[in-house]
Amino acid sequence: MKKVNIGGVPEHFNLAWYLTLKNGEYKNEGINLRWKDYFGGTGAMNKALREDEIDIAVILTEGIIKDIIEGNPSKIVQTFVQSPLIWGIHVAGDSQFETIDDIKGTRAAISRYGSGSHLMAYINAENNHWDLENDLKFEVIRNLDGAVEGLTNGAADYFMWEKFTTKPIVDDGVFKRIGNCPTPWPCFVIAVREEFLNNNLDDVKTILEIINNTTEEFKYIPSIDKTIANRYDQKLEDVQEWLSLTEWSQEVIDKKTIATIQDKLFELEIISKKVDYNTLVKKII
Repeated sequence: MKKVNIGGVPEHFNLAWYLTLKNGEYKNEGINLRWKDYFGGTGAMNKALREDEIDIAVILTEGIIKDIIEGNPSKIVQTFVQSPLIWGIHVAGDSQFETIDDIKGTRAAISRYGSGSHLMAYINAENNHWDLENDLKFEVIRNLDGAVEGLTNGAADYFMWEKFTTKPIVDDGVFKRIGNCPTPWPCFVIAVREEFLNNNLDDVKTILEIINNTTEEFKYIPSIDKTIANRYDQKLEDVQEWLSLTEWSQEVIDKKTIATIQDKLFELEIISKKVDYNTLVKKII
């Protein structure tokens, strides 16, 4: 049986992977797919891809594009979630900050440099016409638990993370959400190490076929909202709102979208150059 290591964030977006694993669908095709949660998000997964710790990552689009340009030997093979990610902008529950204007020039907590929380701080800054050199400061906190600690003890001032994942922390009064910042593009893609892809193309195709069959029908699984609410400690109405906003994809990310993302990352000086579509994407489905 072929062993394949895959990583993703431990969030509701990836429940379809858990369901297909639980059902033994990959093993039925001779694939031992081993899932690993990455609490550190995109930066941690990029590192894992580079170090051959995982073969496949379900990863933020802008984060993997930046890292491939910087030498990560991987390829995007498919969009996983077509809809934008809605990043909540959070401060400590007892913070004096009430608006996005209040956090201008203060310290953003980020999981690591090159992570989604780092890149989206730039998007938020540009959206609000900040000076990108002088109004952005960063404090590395590794993950969501680190952000809770960092904002609570004053090591950082605000933290951007997926709105629904952090909603229970907001409900508990630990965080206060002062705004939202959606990604201007599809939020998650599936990326594969090039070496693994070249040597195991049929296995990768099989994995994509299985997950795509589930995501196509995901919203229609009986009581899926209750399953998500229970598994991820979410309120049912929050899950239902999230489901109404989220669209999965079974398609390859297109050239226009890749160009739009690179243009924005280049404009913000997050990437130093733009590359050809085929440097980033390999069409296998």
